[in-house]
Amino acid sequence: MLKNIVGLVSGGASGLGKATVERIISQGGKAILCDLPTSQGAQVAQELGNNVIFCPVNVTSTEEVQNAVNLTKEKFGKLNLLVNCAGVGVAFKTYNFNKKVPHSLEDFSRLMNVNVTGTFNVIRLAVGLMGENEPNQDGCRGVIVNTSSIAAFDGQIGQVAYAATKGAIASMTLPLARDFSTQGIRVCTIAPGLFDTPLLSSLPDKVKAYLHKCVPHPQRFGKPEEFAMLVQSIVENPMLNGEIIRLDGALRMQP
Repeated sequence: MLKNIVGLVSGGASGLGKATVERIISQGGKAILCDLPTSQGAQVAQELGNNVIFCPVNVTSTEEVQNAVNLTKEKFGKLNLLVNCAGVGVAFKTYNFNKKVPHSLEDFSRLMNVNVTGTFNVIRLAVGLMGENEPNQDGCRGVIVNTSSIAAFDGQIGQVAYAATKGAIASMTLPLARDFSTQGIRVCTIAPGLFDTPLLSSLPDKVKAYLHKCVPHPQRFGKPEEFAMLVQSIVENPMLNGEIIRLDGALRMQP
């Protein structure tokens, strides 16, 4: 079902985004890989072949996102799938009573700007190109998949800023689906649990072993390719729209 589609993936140089780009290519599609110029995006694109083009993008920049959309049209002529994986995180209590230090407002604003504003910015600029597609038999012109987190629902101590951004992304899902319904563009959001991304893979083995046991089943971190599999399932199932899907092995985070 991904054969001949064109996907634009933000945060595509590593983790969930990279796995999504790899799946699109392995299934016979093409992709614009968007990530920061300091990322490994150019190298990843080169390794994956001629059907992947790296475009350096800061998702908060209107100009850079528009350049990526223009490049998509120039090189591939269309856009069928948009997957937003770009995001950042921080862990800090709202107020540290021992040190008498409040949460950095700069950090909170940075997370909101990248995770929420960045996601919205890519959508608002890319959806016009998607809307130019000829509709299929169900009247569908394209699919948007955003990335939230189970922190949106089970935020832990020190996750107020991160949870707020992921909750905002989850909350955008239904109104986005309604906004684009007349154009036949579906919108779903994936809320991953603990996944084997560069952030978690750098943890000490003892910490990883403990976290594995927190997941009811299977007792391990999720694999990025399992995220990509769900992206493909969303594309293939025309009735998936306006939905937030937890992908977490039944994990419910504790404080």
